[in-house]
Amino acid sequence: MAEEAIKLGGKRESIFLDKVKELLPDGGNLNLCLTCGACSSGCPATGLADMDPRKFLRMAALGMDEEITKSLWVWMCTGCQRCIYVCPMKIDIPQLVYNARASWPREERPKGIIGSCDMALRNDSCSAMGTSEEDFKFVVEDVLEEYQEAQPEFKNMQAPIDKQGAEFFLNQNSREPVTEPDEMPPLWKILHLAGVDWTYGGKGWAAENYCMFLADNKAWEQITRITTKQADDLGCKIFLNTE
Repeated sequence: MAEEAIKLGGKRESIFLDKVKELLPDGGNLNLCLTCGACSSGCPATGLADMDPRKFLRMAALGMDEEITKSLWVWMCTGCQRCIYVCPMKIDIPQLVYNARASWPREERPKGIIGSCDMALRNDSCSAMGTSEEDFKFVVEDVLEEYQEAQPEFKNMQAPIDKQGAEFFLNQNSREPVTEPDEMPPLWKILHLAGVDWTYGGKGWAAENYCMFLADNKAWEQITRITTKQADDLGCKIFLNTE
């Protein structure tokens, strides 16, 4: 007995199928997707949880909303956008992944990401480690002084915080000042040798945004606004996100 062929575009409703169509470029057509696998070839999450970008997209197109929204793979995607870069149709798969994450009840999302997001919201440093503005300033000044003394060729190197009128506003991974302070000076040295006019901000200096990975739009916006406001208040021309 011959098996019945799978038909796309049937009566099964799919919020994800609608999202796929919305994210196609002008003139794009989902039916032109040949499942070439380019999206999966460079994906660091390919094969994890028995999933990859190509499979995720096809399941979305087939209306398998429940299966893909419950897949743990959506929390393994890094959002690096390599899949978009290589896709001939430029389909925004990470945006679909974000939509899938947002469909989870907040309390059921990964506890580590929830904790990091909530910690970042506790003070205006936005540090996922809970580091205050004062502690960040102390560590930066202490490490800077150490390197100025140990390496005379960098005795004039600076690591300013809240410098008014600096051209570049930089942020910093919040783990490094706490657990890996020696990871900060290499960037300072590059900026020093290049003659870059830059500054950290006392507020919004943390570079990572776990609330974005949590798909918490309200919290993500709050952190981003703190950071961008600090850059604006300092009169910086360019915001450079080191993450």
